[in-house]
Amino acid sequence: MSSPLTTDSPALPAKASGHAGNAPRLRSPRRHTPGKPRRSVLLTVLTSLVVLYTVVPLIWLAINATKTQAGLADSNGMWFSDDFALWDNIRDTFTYDDGVFSRWLLNTLLYVVLGAGGATFLAILGGYALAKFNFPGKRGIFAVVIGAVAVPGTALAVPTFLMFSKMGLTDTPWAVIIPSLVSPFGLYLMWVFATEAIPTELLEAARIDGAGEARTFFTVALPLLAPGIVTVLLFTTVATWNNYFLPLIMLKDSDWYPLTLGLSVWNSQAETIGGDVIFNLVITGSLLTILPLIAAFLLLQKYWQSGLAAGSVKE
Repeated sequence: MSSPLTTDSPALPAKASGHAGNAPRLRSPRRHTPGKPRRSVLLTVLTSLVVLYTVVPLIWLAINATKTQAGLADSNGMWFSDDFALWDNIRDTFTYDDGVFSRWLLNTLLYVVLGAGGATFLAILGGYALAKFNFPGKRGIFAVVIGAVAVPGTALAVPTFLMFSKMGLTDTPWAVIIPSLVSPFGLYLMWVFATEAIPTELLEAARIDGAGEARTFFTVALPLLAPGIVTVLLFTTVATWNNYFLPLIMLKDSDWYPLTLGLSVWNSQAETIGGDVIFNLVITGSLLTILPLIAAFLLLQKYWQSGLAAGSVKE
């Protein structure tokens, strides 16, 4: 008698035993999808710490600018007090001491427009010339620029003061404006940016068409340098706006103080006998001081980011 199952019959699936069914399944290794960013817990934690380090002082400043002088002492620094006095603090900041805060604000704008604007313009001219022209001593200039970037500004403050004192320019706005015109980092940044952003063939084509060097620069090169110009302008503006040590040693007349030095004078009044304690105005003035910089970064961040990325990838 033949077996019910023959070799010609289709094979039936073998039923897995209980032991085999409990066997762990091997998980295939996760592959990184091209174009999808990798996730890193450590990087997330570090970024969160940096964000907290940056944002918490701004939150503290915004909260305490809404308090009166008494509210600063009676309430938690990270929460609002019962009395909301932001608008009163802003009004008192601009009217205190015959409205000297407005004068300090105009002085700061003057230093930024002439100092930072002039430094940006000189960096554009110097960076373009160093990037697109060959001349004797170019390597030496490169070494000097790199060395100047490494030297902190405070190390040059005293020699600058002695030089301006002999020239009779101390206690004048020129003692702040002229040193602000020199920006080694801005010059180096424009040098690198112009090297990658302006094709040499485009300049040669403009010269063949009969354009002079000035016309080639303003009509061909300058539009291509826009992202780098905005980046250098932001850096020089922040450096000039926050400049404290140079005006401190150069200026004696409070009418020429910038905001940084003026707010420091207000803050130090509490340490003098009979001086007004106006910490609420100092905090409100500090908040008003940083608002223009925040607005500038938010409005120009697109150009700033593209300017920083220039030259990082070589095609």
